[in-house]
Amino acid sequence: MSKKQNKENRELEKQAKKEDKEKKQREKAERLSARQTMMKDVSVRLLSVTIVILGATVALFLLPLLGFGRFPVSWFCFGLGVVGGFVSIQQRLKKLSDEDLAHLESSWVHIIIPPFFGGIFALLFYIFVLSGILEGAMFPTFVMPDFSNPPTSEDIEKLLLETYPASGQDFARLAMWSFLAGFSERLVPDILKRTAGKGSESNDDTPAPATPPEGE
Repeated sequence: MSKKQNKENRELEKQAKKEDKEKKQREKAERLSARQTMMKDVSVRLLSVTIVILGATVALFLLPLLGFGRFPVSWFCFGLGVVGGFVSIQQRLKKLSDEDLAHLESSWVHIIIPPFFGGIFALLFYIFVLSGILEGAMFPTFVMPDFSNPPTSEDIEKLLLETYPASGQDFARLAMWSFLAGFSERLVPDILKRTAGKGSESNDDTPAPATPPEGE
């Protein structure tokens, strides 16, 4: 093989490598562009869904506020949980695979779930604190109306409308934990698991009723 042919072959190989590199760069740029487009679409959908849920929450929030002059604490918690769920999934968009992003982009159901579940988790946390299952300096305390004996439906109404954080600091703790309950997907489920585990242990530790000897 002549030197001229060797030189031409090297030039062809060099050109082929250059074209292959440019092709890979174009493909990478196209994938990046497609991913950015999907992220933008998912973000817009998430924001739209969150606004709709918050709008409905605010509407329900205003009913007791205008009708009874009472601040509905439970709906306040739900709204903060919705915001927490939105912020959580929005932060994780960059870490999702292209397949997961495409799935979110094509499914409204999976767009609705994170903020809505965030609101549900915030309500569950609110119930946990009211029940006394979660206690301590980090958690809010509440002033609740007393129940009559026997309880009536009016007691339930008072519980829903007249239960408030005991102080400004307790209100701030409630707001913080409501947001965290929606933001952290594992916070409330972990509390549920631990509570269920303690309940099972308590049942296991309960002594079985004594069996009377035969003949008694």
